[in-house]
Amino acid sequence: MPEPESFDDFVRACSHRLYRVGYLLTGGDRAQAEDLVADVLARVYLAWDRIRAGDGYGYARRTMVNLHTDWWRGLRRKRETLSAVVPDVADGTDHGGRLAQQDSVMRALRQLTRRERAVVVLRYFLDLTEQDTAAELGVSLGTVKSTNARALAKLRVSPDLVEPSRSTDLPSWAGAPTRPRES
Repeated sequence: MPEPESFDDFVRACSHRLYRVGYLLTGGDRAQAEDLVADVLARVYLAWDRIRAGDGYGYARRTMVNLHTDWWRGLRRKRETLSAVVPDVADGTDHGGRLAQQDSVMRALRQLTRRERAVVVLRYFLDLTEQDTAAELGVSLGTVKSTNARALAKLRVSPDLVEPSRSTDLPSWAGAPTRPRES
């Protein structure tokens, strides 16, 4: 990605990726993810002169993880409660299967603790190494490894991610094909 010349260029280039990370970190809470991105971008803006020549996205990502950690530690309080639901807008495409899969993944991620979810998102969604994940979260490498192992064990047995068993024996009423007769 080319170096952004201005903060506006940075926002255009990175805000969607930051939202996706925030969405996953918050367990699919869109409003909280949007608040998280807004807070991160405000902090990046304040530090823009200092970080523009460096890794702005890395700074923003680290800030996002820190803010999210502050939220789940109870250091920040939710400032507002949404009361209206945004209506669905149809674009003519059937997204049912994809949305059902996303919903299953989000339900499974919500079963994890916040630290486990953060480790899984950083390791597998952002493809960070264990060392980078440890640095991002401010924990030891061993903590990342053990947390990741616990999270993956939970996800492996999550009923939300288990595919229904595929049976090759169809009931007679389902019109199971018959074997051709040998002549």
